[in-house]
Amino acid sequence: MNIIEIRNVTKTFGEKVALSNVSLDIPEGKIFGLLGPNGAGKSTLIRIINRITIATEGQVFFKGHPITQDDVAAIGYLPEERGLYRKMKVGEQAMYLAQLKGMSAQDAATELKKWFVRFEIQDWWNKKVEELSKGMAQKLQFITTVVHKPSLMILDEPFSGFDPVNAELIRKEILRLKEEGATVILSTHNMESVEELCDEIALINKSKLVVTGGTDEIRRRYGEDNVELEFTEGVERRQELVPRDKVNDRLTELISQGVRINSFREVVPRMNDIFIKLVTEEEA
Repeated sequence: MNIIEIRNVTKTFGEKVALSNVSLDIPEGKIFGLLGPNGAGKSTLIRIINRITIATEGQVFFKGHPITQDDVAAIGYLPEERGLYRKMKVGEQAMYLAQLKGMSAQDAATELKKWFVRFEIQDWWNKKVEELSKGMAQKLQFITTVVHKPSLMILDEPFSGFDPVNAELIRKEILRLKEEGATVILSTHNMESVEELCDEIALINKSKLVVTGGTDEIRRRYGEDNVELEFTEGVERRQELVPRDKVNDRLTELISQGVRINSFREVVPRMNDIFIKLVTEEEA
């Protein structure tokens, strides 16, 4: 089942086309990567899903029906442009945002304190937001995005501003939330995170959908289908990339020359290389 279905969505701002006839299915219970260069249309699509802006043409469906403001209230959205009320106390800020999402004061306090302990910021409950470091403020915003247990979370560059330790903490939490049944739309430039987390992706470039599908499928479809041979020639160890359909011929050739084959392995294409290849081809 798809939690989000985007049908022929176009968005224009005057003569500028931000999205052009985009159709996309986002399956329930998956981590879905939304990729593209700056200015490609990703943020516009996210704003349309959240009904911050309305499509010029086309429609967005949520769990099979046209998305409503009530549906949006149940979505967890972490925008790239972070914003907190700096003069409020941390706990008051978190309580306020949780209750905006429909949680009772009692439930909000209970769940927030669990998250504060998990993220090791429990000692900051009564301090002002302006006293938080950038990383701690990021933790607070992530918590307030997910505390109401939304079925859909939209995370726009969630690792921005984090050191490697806290970025890993966020990665683990995203995977845990997925295991509990949540769907995550992950908009990021971090291809390593895409490799580690995403089940499916969509690449948008110049307002158009370039490709969508499972990450393994896209690797097979667009990656260079090579095998790495490692062999010893004389006393020298060497490595060589060979197209898959040429491997048998090359192995036969090397063996006939008395070369010792040490190993051969499939080279798994990196999403970063595929991303660059597809975007470059679009711009050619």
